[in-house]
Amino acid sequence: MIEVLESGISTTVQDLGRFGHYHIGMPPSGAMDLLSHKVANYLVGNDEGEATLEVTYQGPDLKFDVDTVIAIAGADMDATINDESVDTWESYQIDAGDVLSFNFSTEGARSYLAVQGGIDVPLMMESRSTYTLIGIGGHEGRSLESGDTLPIGNVDGDSVHDKRRVPNELRPGYSDMAPIRVVMGLCDYRLTDESKAEFLDAKWTVTPEADRVGYRVEGIDLEFIEREQPFGAGPDPSNVVDLGYPVGSIQVPEQPIVLMRDAVTGGGYATIGTVISPDRNRLAQHRTHQSFSFEAVTIDEALTARTEHTERLEAIQSTLSE
Repeated sequence: MIEVLESGISTTVQDLGRFGHYHIGMPPSGAMDLLSHKVANYLVGNDEGEATLEVTYQGPDLKFDVDTVIAIAGADMDATINDESVDTWESYQIDAGDVLSFNFSTEGARSYLAVQGGIDVPLMMESRSTYTLIGIGGHEGRSLESGDTLPIGNVDGDSVHDKRRVPNELRPGYSDMAPIRVVMGLCDYRLTDESKAEFLDAKWTVTPEADRVGYRVEGIDLEFIEREQPFGAGPDPSNVVDLGYPVGSIQVPEQPIVLMRDAVTGGGYATIGTVISPDRNRLAQHRTHQSFSFEAVTIDEALTARTEHTERLEAIQSTLSE
């Protein structure tokens, strides 16, 4: 078991997500930064689908009652084991009685803690991910609190030793991020041509309201083409007849909201683009008040980026298995 001594700002159990239920309004949830989640699992010898702890901005203090191996990937939160510093992107031996502590993130917004065997909370709709809006999955459907205990899964076969390490050249950086790539559409036709160009030229700043539901950003005001609203659409110029929202789609009720892993699955606001899957990992590491821009790409360019992302994960796995 793991005992939560201090909870941190927001720490939840997450895995790859819950799929096959979008039609009933159930979003996938799961890790906001899937790359860091997967790599943390690779470091301790887990399958990439095992549940980890997603730690946001400031992490918890955790006491272990069993010998195990842990790894942290993602944002650097100056973690320590019994007050001795540990690095991200590396695996470490934990002895029974050890206390793992996190501080505030120095770069990036989210860290992922993997424990050999995974965090063994019950499955809910084929996933261990926490969906806090309706209180399901994870640990009692909520963020961790002081006094909680978390079970660790059994390890099959040979255990993985500590001191596995992701090479520096394969680690993402969070200090100076490239533009976030988007495929424009479904409803970008609602914007004027000038406003579409300005959307891609503008600097957008992450607001304090950015969370697992949506990354709310502020920047310029967008201009909509004037029209008589059709039956079924609301009176606001950004309203459309209800449509489905893919994860990563950019909704524009006023200022843009990039819909993330816990977002609603449909609604009546125009969506003017969708952040490509590799860049949703990067966006999830943007901190409050951090600025960035959007860059339009084609479907073919998005598929190429996804292939490159997959190859990077395969390179990390190959390095760790040597």
